[in-house]
Amino acid sequence: MNIFFLIASFNAFFFALLSLKKKRSAHDNILTAWLIYLGLYTGLYALFNETLFVDHNLLSGSLISLLLLNGPFLYTYINALLGKPLRLKSRSILHFLPFVLFNAYLLTISFFPEEASHIRWEHTAHAAGTPWLFNAFLLMVVLSGPFYFVLSIRRLKQWNIDIFNHYSTHEHINLDWLRKLVYAFGVIWTILMMAATVHHVFHLFSWVFCTHGLTLSLSLFVILIGYFGLGQQAVQLPVPVSNEVRDADVKVSYSNVFLKKEDVDVYVTRLNHYMADEKPFLDPMLTLPDLASRLDMPAHHLSRVINEQFGKNFFDYINQFRVEEVKVRMTNPAYAHLSLLGIAFDCGFNTKSTFNRVFKNATGYTPSAYRDKV
Repeated sequence: MNIFFLIASFNAFFFALLSLKKKRSAHDNILTAWLIYLGLYTGLYALFNETLFVDHNLLSGSLISLLLLNGPFLYTYINALLGKPLRLKSRSILHFLPFVLFNAYLLTISFFPEEASHIRWEHTAHAAGTPWLFNAFLLMVVLSGPFYFVLSIRRLKQWNIDIFNHYSTHEHINLDWLRKLVYAFGVIWTILMMAATVHHVFHLFSWVFCTHGLTLSLSLFVILIGYFGLGQQAVQLPVPVSNEVRDADVKVSYSNVFLKKEDVDVYVTRLNHYMADEKPFLDPMLTLPDLASRLDMPAHHLSRVINEQFGKNFFDYINQFRVEEVKVRMTNPAYAHLSLLGIAFDCGFNTKSTFNRVFKNATGYTPSAYRDKV
């Protein structure tokens, strides 16, 4: 098992080195620091776990305290990846305060040998009366993972909503790989932390089982986050997200946006004419600000018109036109030389998977089945 941990440590440092060679950005810097941290943790654990938890209880506590850093690194990385500026404010520093306090406590208690002697990782006769403050820090380690996984999932979910309200395509910006990784790792991490809690409270399992499981999951995470993170570019909305554009189900509050009824009618008419005459949906990279600029209309007003008057988010609104254009060209002899996918690409779709999914959602048929039907 230790060999696997060392391989994971090597991979972490290798990916960190590759990250240093990339064009630097905020999320790259965080990824590099994160990979170095993961490499140090897995490497130290692989080299010293057989003696550290038996002979050096306070030092092993410092190693366990490192687990308090993984959640903040994850959440900070996601925020940087989504274009949120990094600011060293008190709120940001608070994410790392539990780690500092835990180690300050371990350093302080080291000057009191009698108190320090009660800290044991395996439950034996000497483990009675474990200091309550030490238990509190262990509880903090247990809760830190699930807390940051929930924060990260919420942030990624909000990003997914923002995509559908601002983009007409979502390939390469939807971060599905990261969301799936956070879900999987969050579940595994939480289960293992619960096992560690059961061990500490009820003296079941062994401490090695808990720490090996945590480090094994962290090792797999190292390889995956390094592999996918190196190729990930920063993604951000084309305009700042305003409070009124927040719901993929179009149940949106526009209390901060004042728009007269006559202005709404003008915008709807202008939008309908422009979509029919100019066909901007043929541009596969069309965004909400792009269309608003072409219509000489504020982007938040356009968003409100699409959401309230058409009952759709921007993604669905644009892609309905693409589907209709595909349906027209399917039966047009002028496009007989093109395959269905070729027609789809000409109509603004840029991947086969998106085309098939959107078309079937709109018509109830796959593109080929629909063509055969008509």
